[in-house]
Amino acid sequence: MTNELRSSLLGACVFSSTKSGGKGGQHVNKVETAVELRFNLKNEILEDKVDLQLLQTALSNRLTQYNELILRCDETRSQLRNKALVIDRFLKIVEEALKPKKLRKATKPSAASKRKRLDTKKKKAELKKNRRRPFL
Repeated sequence: MTNELRSSLLGACVFSSTKSGGKGGQHVNKVETAVELRFNLKNEILEDKVDLQLLQTALSNRLTQYNELILRCDETRSQLRNKALVIDRFLKIVEEALKPKKLRKATKPSAASKRKRLDTKKKKAELKKNRRRPFL
């Protein structure tokens, strides 16, 4: 991913901070250290730089109903470190989504795998046959 693309992606993000839970005592109740990143796919800035349709299909299970990707980080007590972590996560997710997928080559099962499948079927049939009542 090029630096120009990274900067345009980050320019389209909206950051907000909230109070984070967990360790920290009184400090955690006063300071907003958790960082939330919101990235809207319906952004005019990115239309010519990124294939938004590809992003939408790749991130479909992570998007809200408004085509928005929301990431949150509250791992550390520092807002700056949390922001760096959420940016890294976001860039990795987008980079993975933009990576071209390998096409699967159709192959035929080998003779050995066919033989093995038939052998296991025969053994299973024999096992079930032996469970039956003997014919009188």
